[in-house]
Amino acid sequence: MSDVILKICGLQSVEVLKSMINLPIDYLGFVFAKSKRQVTSSQAVELLSVLSEWTSSHNPESVGVFVNPTIEELQSLLAEVPLDVLQLHGSESPEFCREASELFGLKIYKAFSVRDDESIHVEEILERYNGVLDGMLLDTYDPHYGGGSGVTFRWNLAAPYQTWAKNQGIPFLVAGGLHAGNVGELINTLAPDGVDVSSGVESDEVKDITKITAFVERVKGI
Repeated sequence: MSDVILKICGLQSVEVLKSMINLPIDYLGFVFAKSKRQVTSSQAVELLSVLSEWTSSHNPESVGVFVNPTIEELQSLLAEVPLDVLQLHGSESPEFCREASELFGLKIYKAFSVRDDESIHVEEILERYNGVLDGMLLDTYDPHYGGGSGVTFRWNLAAPYQTWAKNQGIPFLVAGGLHAGNVGELINTLAPDGVDVSSGVESDEVKDITKITAFVERVKGI
């Protein structure tokens, strides 16, 4: 079985989660930011209760996806929702990431959005996060939500991000327009530490267990 990290994001259905309990999935993502996949804290608690039924070799970790939250918002939500990872998908500063890590004791994954017209110095931006993050997610830029657009970015733009993550000793995950038909090519091309999928395993904007299973099979080689 492949050791590529696999994250399924944007989960909203208890029934879908229960249908996934035999699959080797590493991270389950729940979106608390404004999105068509947004869940409330009470919905998240119900969804996370399914993890106790997981029957694969190890229970997946729970990831909360946020865009520019305040510390107070995180504190309020975490008092109700038991998360393992905070995925910050906005313009959160290194100082904010460090403060969240120290206050909540959770892993901090920072998402960076790739633009095809990228002209800024990526390395200079990343250097500010040296020693701060526990993981990196690379996604396609979306003007509305910062990511989650379901559109693929040009993979050759990933190099400086991937090099930085490797030098930091943290996992490098790729998202953006992935599905069962192209994730194998991505893995062969970039050899990322992990992949993240949401819209690519949906039918009519609803998670589809057939598509989820096909994606898992391509990633994990089962």
